Amino acid sequence: MLSMIPRLIGHRGAKESAPENTLASIREAAAQGVGWIEFDVMLTRDGVPVVIHDDTLDRTTDGHGPMNAVDHAALKRLDAGSWFDSRFAGERVPDFTEVLDLARSLTLGINVEVKPYPGQEEETAQTVVSVLQQHWPDNGRLLVSSFEVPSLETVRRLAPAVPLGYLLWEPPPDWAAIAGRLRADTLNVDQERQTARSVAEYRATGRPVLAYTVNGGARAAELFSWGVSAVFTDAPGRLQREMVAL
Repeated sequence: MLSMIPRLIGHRGAKESAPENTLASIREAAAQGVGWIEFDVMLTRDGVPVVIHDDTLDRTTDGHGPMNAVDHAALKRLDAGSWFDSRFAGERVPDFTEVLDLARSLTLGINVEVKPYPGQEEETAQTVVSVLQQHWPDNGRLLVSSFEVPSLETVRRLAPAVPLGYLLWEPPPDWAAIAGRLRADTLNVDQERQTARSVAEYRATGRPVLAYTVNGGARAAELFSWGVSAVFTDAPGRLQREMVAL
């Protein structure tokens, strides 16, 4: 499975061109020729898994307040597109199942980031596993990632065969031991913190290194020259064109 991950992965769909983590953004990523997408899963107050990044509604919808205070029915009434552009008025926060169905119909691979509201690390991971087992049962073209070690531990316990990506921003001193304990399949790292030396240290564990979020062709080329296997990008089509032009 992991050998099938392409070099460019659409970050929250193609968020430079469409409102992030929406069905419109995923369709746009596919239109730009991307083979995989990344998106975030969080729970509503009543436990429904939906695709949204922030702990609050304010930035990417016309709603307000924390995600753990809104139930599914109320969330689905919110506009998740107008903040980006009036062309996307009426776009909704999609259910996890809606995104899985669309990704399958577009033949996209998926990186599901478990993005729990604080305190819901295990519950969110449990729900993600349950939905994947019903809607994406073969584990193909799939990577489940998280910054939250308890979430990754839960996924590994409940679904040992699911490929895991250990997300790192400011790595703890024992990051390599944690990756080993999780049996992580990839290390997903902040591109701004990387050097040739740091990438070599990550690769020395035998794991592919995936870097987020890369929106310039020259930087992508540099990361690939250091041995990074794939980059997450807000603009897969533009990034591909810039890399070809180098």
